[in-house]
Amino acid sequence: MSEEILINVTPQETRVAIVEQGVLQELHVERATSLGLVGNIYRGKVCRVLPGMQSAFVEIGLQRAAFLHVADILECCSPEKEKAIQEVLHEGQPIMVQVIKEPIGTKGARLTTQISIAGRFLVYLPQQQHIGVSQRIEDEAERELLRERLLRLLPEKREGGYIIRTMSEAATDEELLADIDYLQKVWSNIQAASHGAADRSLVFQDLDLPMRVLRDVVNDDTERILVDSRETYQKLLDFASHYAVGAVKRIELYQGARPLFDMYNVEHEINKAMSRKVELKSGGYLIFDQTEALTTVDVNTGGFVTGRSLSDTIFKTNLEAAQCIARQLRVRNLGGIIIIDFIDMDEEEQQSAVLAELKKNVAKDRARTGVNGFSTLGLVEMTRKRTRESLAHLLCEPCPSCKGRGEVKTAQTICYEIFRELLRNAKQFTAREFRILAAPKVIELLLDEESQSLANLSDFIGKPISLQAETHYAQETYDIVLM
Repeated sequence: MSEEILINVTPQETRVAIVEQGVLQELHVERATSLGLVGNIYRGKVCRVLPGMQSAFVEIGLQRAAFLHVADILECCSPEKEKAIQEVLHEGQPIMVQVIKEPIGTKGARLTTQISIAGRFLVYLPQQQHIGVSQRIEDEAERELLRERLLRLLPEKREGGYIIRTMSEAATDEELLADIDYLQKVWSNIQAASHGAADRSLVFQDLDLPMRVLRDVVNDDTERILVDSRETYQKLLDFASHYAVGAVKRIELYQGARPLFDMYNVEHEINKAMSRKVELKSGGYLIFDQTEALTTVDVNTGGFVTGRSLSDTIFKTNLEAAQCIARQLRVRNLGGIIIIDFIDMDEEEQQSAVLAELKKNVAKDRARTGVNGFSTLGLVEMTRKRTRESLAHLLCEPCPSCKGRGEVKTAQTICYEIFRELLRNAKQFTAREFRILAAPKVIELLLDEESQSLANLSDFIGKPISLQAETHYAQETYDIVLM
């Protein structure tokens, strides 16, 4: 299926949209203030070793110390020389590490000592001799042919191993050799930079977002790459002419009067991806709820009643939902555990068809996913690899009024909280008057429905109570001033 890649560049932010048949499938955002860290290599310093957890924390110059597990330490996980983490690491030890997962929420970045450098067709493993093939290439005969082909191109006494990427299937021998040469040069530069580097310093920074997209995403299905910045357009052409010659003709400078993302309706799709509710074309809808531990998706029929029967209506809604959920997971970049509550279906054939539709659509995902069958409660549990913040966490912050709960206390609830607080203050402090500062809606309620309660409270504490509306106060915010 043909796809288009749209690159929107502003001084502080770059956004890349991957569009299939005019519909947004993926969105990547990179800001100058928080560039992506995955792939970066640092000279770190071990600050804490935890033998009980077989892990360590390493300072690499970020706000939070990064996490290193024993399974990601080269010296600990080789079959011939397995070691415990405390035999390899100690506090204060300098160590070269690479980021494999961005900091997410309260968790620091995840690290590995097994360095890998990505090219267009190959991934170079300078500390290993292994020749691997991407798991996305499933045909065993094809995997073996690719492995043999690469071994023929490599010198007998080679340094390092490689992983063959999916795009190498269509690569010429010249392109593979150019990729090998490029990766060797990058590794030489990294080694040279690491020798004089200070602790907690960056040794190698991966390509910026547009270049990474050209390296990792562009394939035979990519019809064209539209970029709205002349400077980035020129950089992409230069990069492609050396490392992705086949993509040169597909890179175009967008000079339309309308903004690029508006032209392709991407801005509207981004706004939809920020919403908890997603409408389905049939009239049904989905509700997405994201927590730190997991994401839940609830499927509802809404106004869809056009099927031959209720069972048919439910089945069609669930089928459409399966397609939409797979796309929304990519657009929103939701990861971890995902629980889907499809509308209950009585027939096993219908359940199997919905599950097959979900699996077919998540198979398009670049992130690793796994889908389990329906549980006894009728829920589908799936996983999606999480390597960076979700779109909502990147573009949004918790509401200052509800603190991320999604709800605010009613004005009446706040009135009763104020009454209790007044009683506390009257017992603790001596004042000639108490003044309540609160949101206009709360003050209005105190003057109207709760006026009698307020008068009774004033009599009980034996002090006058005055009211003052503060237009900038959120509904749950109030102050009691002792006069």
